[in-house]
Amino acid sequence: MTVVAGPDHAGLRVDRFLAEAIGSLSRSRVKALIIEGAVSRDGVPMRDASEASRPGSTYAVRIPAAVAAIPLPQDIPLTILFEDRDLIVLDKPAGLVVHPAPGNQDGTLVNALLAHAGEDLPGIGGEKRPGIVHRLDKDTSGVMVVAKTEQALRSLSETFASRDLDREYLALVWGLPQPLSGEVRGDIGRHPADRKRMAVVARNGKHALTHYATQRAWGTACALLRCKLATGRTHQIRVHLTEIGHPLVGDPVYLRRTPGAAKLLAEPARSTLLAFPRQALHAATLGFRHPVTGQPLSFSVPPPADFAGLLGMLDRNRE
Repeated sequence: MTVVAGPDHAGLRVDRFLAEAIGSLSRSRVKALIIEGAVSRDGVPMRDASEASRPGSTYAVRIPAAVAAIPLPQDIPLTILFEDRDLIVLDKPAGLVVHPAPGNQDGTLVNALLAHAGEDLPGIGGEKRPGIVHRLDKDTSGVMVVAKTEQALRSLSETFASRDLDREYLALVWGLPQPLSGEVRGDIGRHPADRKRMAVVARNGKHALTHYATQRAWGTACALLRCKLATGRTHQIRVHLTEIGHPLVGDPVYLRRTPGAAKLLAEPARSTLLAFPRQALHAATLGFRHPVTGQPLSFSVPPPADFAGLLGMLDRNRE
């Protein structure tokens, strides 16, 4: 759908102008479409809904096709670590989105869980996120827990909110942090210039604290860190480690240039790490009390083959 702005539209916010011009879309819906990249001005994608309309410009609005309100079951293999009538603990592979969202309406963990758990999940925690207590980024692998009952969902949600659990991540980063163990503090909020990124911000952020300890190092070129979260903010580990100058290997969002530490690695290690297609981050350990029985539960899984392959290659390169 295309709309041409006229002289009377000069100065109007573009989301208001388009909502009034189209008629069938609310201003908030237009704003969401702009943020999703579905609106362009004269062929250039827009991101700022508050921008003033420009008379004579042609605005194209791409309205996504309607999708089912309730996700459908899909037969996607899952690695189940533990399951009973109340919960499921699984090893999420990298590349799997947790729940439906714009751009990923199916093929998600939720779709796989609905196929696996049948009638146990629908309605638990909402139509789009049945049973989801916490999430991992699409390209982060590792341990997750999913609730199968409302009681388990409430209890586990409280556990995660109070941080009364043991959760550790493995992160392969560029450079060698100094000190080798420590903590990173910094409020996290939306990046002021890029809505798809998070950042350490001075205003309007949420308190965030990450503990880290160096497990292995390959000179000062890169290091394997074990990270523990004292808070649970979006992209927290990725943002905090980038903030102290040690971004994750392969991070497509926060690693914006070739790190200087790369020149310290010999080939083929340097090229392999630079070409790694996702953030090298793995949720290695998750421990909590069973939401119904109170029994302590703890699960640990090794990094997947691609991550483990990087570590093995670095070791061989050092020998």
